[in-house]
Amino acid sequence: MGIFGNIFNKSTEKSEKKEVKSVINWIPLTSVSQFEEIKKKSKSKVVGIFKHSTRCVISRTVLKNFDQGFPESVSDKIDMYYLDLLSYRDVSNEVGYEFQVMHQSPQLLLIHNGITALHASHYDITQINLEKIIK
Repeated sequence: MGIFGNIFNKSTEKSEKKEVKSVINWIPLTSVSQFEEIKKKSKSKVVGIFKHSTRCVISRTVLKNFDQGFPESVSDKIDMYYLDLLSYRDVSNEVGYEFQVMHQSPQLLLIHNGITALHASHYDITQINLEKIIK
């Protein structure tokens, strides 16, 4: 323990972080070829696409809050795709064209019957009540 650790009674050992298990079974969105799969799935259940910028603090905060607030009651009624838009910029661009939504980050799209039924960006994402939307 260093001098400041002794003075302020701080340990230099790293404290263990509690790992919070997500109820979301994230599906990585890494290819434009997955769009047909998404549209097909959306005929029988809602499909979500979460566009995330790994360099953005707001995006990180919204993703964390969305993940922590995700209702377990809808986890089997929605397939959630995760798009790292910095690693897959071409896919992110095509999402906008394919689903007719202007690019934002972070952004959540809910696809139903092959089209965008709802979309939100930034902190508005955490205001969506998925339990009311997905019955």
